[in-house]
Amino acid sequence: MKLTILGSGTSQGVPLIGCDCEVCRSTDPRDTRLRTSAMLEWDDVRMVIDAGPDFRCQMLRAGIRHIDAILLTHAHRDHMSGLDDVRALNYVDWPEAVHRIDLYATHPAIEAVRREFEYAFRGDKYRGVPELDLHEIDPEFAFEVKGKEVTPVIGKHAPGFDVTGFRFDNLAYLTDFKEIDPSEEAKLRGLKVLVVNALGRNLHHSHFNLDEALALIERVGPERAYLTHVSHKLGRYTDVSKELPKDVYLAYDGLEIEI
Repeated sequence: MKLTILGSGTSQGVPLIGCDCEVCRSTDPRDTRLRTSAMLEWDDVRMVIDAGPDFRCQMLRAGIRHIDAILLTHAHRDHMSGLDDVRALNYVDWPEAVHRIDLYATHPAIEAVRREFEYAFRGDKYRGVPELDLHEIDPEFAFEVKGKEVTPVIGKHAPGFDVTGFRFDNLAYLTDFKEIDPSEEAKLRGLKVLVVNALGRNLHHSHFNLDEALALIERVGPERAYLTHVSHKLGRYTDVSKELPKDVYLAYDGLEIEI
């Protein structure tokens, strides 16, 4: 199993437009962060978690011609606005084949996809639109993607706004979490790898900050943990890495995590 970090930045990415802080001016490529997304390769199944505005760039950079499924964590634009670019993958082998892609998400996110990309689901749609098969998941139950079991892990992004994380065997991926109930946290026991959001150092109304992410890591005890959905306010990669606990690492774009 391999997880590739396609993007490790916040909704605005890093560098931030118009900012001249030391992080945004850094020449270290690990401080340049596209919007948060990841790709899981599990035997012969390839899944992408979230498809934000940098999806096209991420697929090109990783040299991807085929994916089996997209899993959406929630319906914010920085996590789903790149879905139109799925059509390139649908038609990469045209006219010999059209590769439809399965998309898995909870009801609110499925409804948002139907609304935002309504042209892809019309009865009289034109050729060349994204070809997606939508699968609504129940967050209370595991589901399968090409025979691989995926367990949803539900958290709060903000009051009244759920976000979905995912556990794949011994790996779990959480982003945009602010709160997690003990019953959901229990799903994270026994992990080899946990990837979790850590926006910055100050408290934030809708994301874990560094201390909150580290507290979750300490409670659930994965063998290794990686921090993603990072803003320029957290600091430079080299500086932050020096202060992290043992077996906790700052993720960066292009990082490959093998299990």
